[in-house]
Amino acid sequence: MNDPMRIVIVDDEALARAVVREYAAADPAIEIVADCGNGFEAVKAVAELKPDLVLLDVQMPKLDGFEVLELLGRDQPVIFITAYDQYALKAFEVHAVDYLLKPFSAERFQEAIGRARERLRAKAAVPPDEVEQFLKDAKPRTGPAGRVLIRDGANVHVLPVDKIDYVEAQDDYVAFKADGKQYLKDQTLSAVEETLDNARFVRIHRSYILNIDRISKVELYAKDSRLAILRDGTRLPVSRAGYARLSQLL
Repeated sequence: MNDPMRIVIVDDEALARAVVREYAAADPAIEIVADCGNGFEAVKAVAELKPDLVLLDVQMPKLDGFEVLELLGRDQPVIFITAYDQYALKAFEVHAVDYLLKPFSAERFQEAIGRARERLRAKAAVPPDEVEQFLKDAKPRTGPAGRVLIRDGANVHVLPVDKIDYVEAQDDYVAFKADGKQYLKDQTLSAVEETLDNARFVRIHRSYILNIDRISKVELYAKDSRLAILRDGTRLPVSRAGYARLSQLL
C-alpha cells in the first residue's frame, strides 16, 4: 500500500481550515500533519515536517500566501486557496499552479488533490523562473517593497528595506547586506531589483544593487570602471552602465 499524502493546511480563518480538514479526512490516502493559522507557522511547519503538499490561503495578514510560497521555494508543491476574481486567476492557470476558488466543493477539492498527486508522481519541481514569473503576475502590485522576507531554516527574518546597504548576487542566491550581517535568499538579482524602489536602489553592476543612501563617494578605478565607496568603507565595483544609472540619482 502506498504511503498517504502528507499535507499542511494554512488559512487564517478557523472555519476555512475546518472545511479543508473535513474534505481531507474523507480521503484515507491523505494525512494532515499540521494545521496553521498564519504564514510564519506554515514556514516553520514545512521546514520541520517536510510535507508532500501545502494547501495555502492567499489572503492572510502579516504574511500572505505569495510571501509564504516565496519562502518555501520552488520544490514545495502547493495548492492555493483563494477568493480572487477570475482575472487574477489567469496567473494561476498560466503557470500551472493548482488553486481552489472559495467556496469550493469536496469534488473540486479531490480534483485538485488528484492533480497534485500526478505532479508528485512525476517528481516535477516548478522551474525557478516560473515561480518568479508567477509571483510577479499574480501578486497585487502595491508599490515598492517595504520589507524583504528571508527564510533561515524554520525561521523567517523580516528585513526592512531601510536597513539594506546593498544586495549581491552569489551563484544561485542573492545576499542582502544590512547592519554588518548577511542574509542569503534563493532569488535572482533581477527579481530583487523589480521589487525595490528604483529611486533609492540602483543596479550599479551585474552583481550588485546599491542603496544610494549608503554612498560616501564614487572613485575612478580604471578606464570606464569606478568604485562606490560606502560610508562603512565597503568598496563595490561600478560598471559603465551602472555609473550612468547611478549618476541620474545622485
